[in-house]
Amino acid sequence: MNLVKQLSGITVVVLNLVLLSGAQAQTSYVYVPDTVSPEWQKVLRAMPDPAKVWPVLPRPNDAPAWAKLHAEMETKNRAFNQAALKLFAPETSECTLGNVPVLEVKPSGWKDNGQLAVYTHGGAYTFFSARSTLANAALIAHATGRRVISIDYTVAPAGTWRRTLDQVISVFKALNAEGYPMNRIAFYGDSSGGGLAAGATLKMRDEGLSMPAALVLWSPWADITETGDTHQTLKRADPELVYRSLLKPAANAYAVAADQKRPYVSPVYGDFSKGFPPTLIQVGTKEIFLSNAVRLYQAIEAAGGVAKLDVYEGMPHVFQPRLPESPETKLAMRKVTAFVDQYVEKLPN
Repeated sequence: MNLVKQLSGITVVVLNLVLLSGAQAQTSYVYVPDTVSPEWQKVLRAMPDPAKVWPVLPRPNDAPAWAKLHAEMETKNRAFNQAALKLFAPETSECTLGNVPVLEVKPSGWKDNGQLAVYTHGGAYTFFSARSTLANAALIAHATGRRVISIDYTVAPAGTWRRTLDQVISVFKALNAEGYPMNRIAFYGDSSGGGLAAGATLKMRDEGLSMPAALVLWSPWADITETGDTHQTLKRADPELVYRSLLKPAANAYAVAADQKRPYVSPVYGDFSKGFPPTLIQVGTKEIFLSNAVRLYQAIEAAGGVAKLDVYEGMPHVFQPRLPESPETKLAMRKVTAFVDQYVEKLPN
């Protein structure tokens, strides 16, 4: 067996990948259905109890402890990103837009079609960066053929929700000033980055700004409180997410309790009748965020908006970048590309 540490979205998961054919099946923490691909069956079989993997998180306002933990997490995703760089061979560069650091990711053989994808990474608002989530941005760039701008926003507790939203909007304003109108921009986010993408879009709308042409949200943390059916029904079935010891401390670092149900923080509580871009929401049946996805989808569609809920059998949180060659990811990325192609305008010939 080969022990591979892989961090993606808001996860810090130890995946014991069984690489030798004929290896004996082990007792799994999570149920492994035979309705998912063999590749994912191996991964699921090796996933441990997440409560035993995550470190003890600091108190919400203990900035030095959060900074120390953030630095430690940044180094642990290196092998995963190197594998993505080898597979996708993107061109990357760092710059600033609107006084906010960003990572630009161009797919191999990229040709400028006047379109952009803006990406806000996951990490429970407290972990990761544009650099340590490069694998996610590289997958988006490769699948869609678009240049990706990954926003390196300030994570909590230094970057609480007001500051973080302002940083995201500042990047969009800078892109508009450079000649990229919103109708040629798709907005992506995974996990907390998905909640951030939806919340920032609501704030742009409410401030009278134009909105992106389309949103693509992977397993969005669309309600940072412990609310929703699957927070209870899948509590012992989710192989990655633990609310009380992981998500709650991170939520409290990002927003005080009185602010946690504000629509810009938890977008499921937003008023979508005032308009919202077409939104694709992808989620797996094994995650406690399944209810977040369902509730956000219902809120958008019930208000007359365009929304598509795309649910994947047996998949855990933010599954797409984990096994980019798996049937599940290939299908998900085909749907992402088709959705973006449908709603994001191209330059006239």
